[in-house]
Amino acid sequence: MTCDPLILAIPGVRGLVPYQPGKPIEELERELGVTGAIKLASNENPYGPGPKAQEAAAHALGQLARYPDGGGFALKRALARHLRVSERQITLGNGSNDVLELIARTFLSPAETAVCDQYAFAAYPISVRGIGAQVVMVPARDYGHDLEAMAAAVSPAVRMVYLANPNNPTGTWFDRDALAGFLARVPQTTIVVLDEAYFEYVTEDGYPDGCAWLAEYPNLIVVRTFSKVHGLAALRVGYAVSDERLAELMNRLRQPFNVNAVAQAAAVAAFEDTAYVARMVAVNRDERAALREAIAALGLAVLPSVGNFLCVEVGDAAGLYQGLLRQGVIVRPLAPYALPAHLRITVGRPEENQRLVRALAELTGNRRAS
Repeated sequence: MTCDPLILAIPGVRGLVPYQPGKPIEELERELGVTGAIKLASNENPYGPGPKAQEAAAHALGQLARYPDGGGFALKRALARHLRVSERQITLGNGSNDVLELIARTFLSPAETAVCDQYAFAAYPISVRGIGAQVVMVPARDYGHDLEAMAAAVSPAVRMVYLANPNNPTGTWFDRDALAGFLARVPQTTIVVLDEAYFEYVTEDGYPDGCAWLAEYPNLIVVRTFSKVHGLAALRVGYAVSDERLAELMNRLRQPFNVNAVAQAAAVAAFEDTAYVARMVAVNRDERAALREAIAALGLAVLPSVGNFLCVEVGDAAGLYQGLLRQGVIVRPLAPYALPAHLRITVGRPEENQRLVRALAELTGNRRAS
């Protein structure tokens, strides 16, 4: 008798839908025969890493026959010095997704529950359901976290709460007072995972630095990445900062050598190149404002954003997405996030943003941006 392989998986995995990344440029060009395509789908830094990070990565290529430093000594030291925390508070990962997976495996069991926002990053429920635990999705408020409702949803069965600030894919954010009120309401037996993947891009007053709350809340874990402002998405480097005791538990499960040597070298150089980061933040701020204004001029609703992307309500998002693909412009449809009328658009270089706006103007019948 033939066995259906589906029954061999745990129930949580059986119900999962694979994460859908942004379409690669090579795939689009192969499928539709377009050339010179641009990708504004995955919130990458369109300028890539700075010259110091590139030089460090190139130098590390000479040691490819050697295993990387399994403890990430140099990277942890750089992070600890910059963040003013102990090296023992840091857990390294193969991108922040690896860290999120590690957190779920360390602190959740199938009998427990996690809480996240209605429009939460897809990696959260995948990590939770993948180990057989349950997820409660709390309805959003104005496309952002309803922190009061999320705190109210915490019961004795809830072991973990996921917050993203700013949120992906909507771009919304909450301030210091809101975070303080939330942390004060959540029992310390519940882990609070604060995802700050876009932390460096935010310039608004009142935006909280999660690491500043760690001493007061030992149940808080802050997650960040080198994939965004630092431009190292291809190398996959992420990290968590937490109470030393939580970090020690996560490091019991962390796979050895989970961050490769080239990634570690590039990340150290990228983190210490503060001038390059400051320039990237300023460029993104200006280009995001210009892109928002140009898209709004087409009569499309643009959600407020403090990251390096915009969430835009366009109506027939699936149709517009396909139309943009035919013009060689890749954006992100948000139907998997229960936002079927929205597209997420990464802030690109000025010429890429202008090309996007021209394509949007043509496809929506609005010629004002042409």
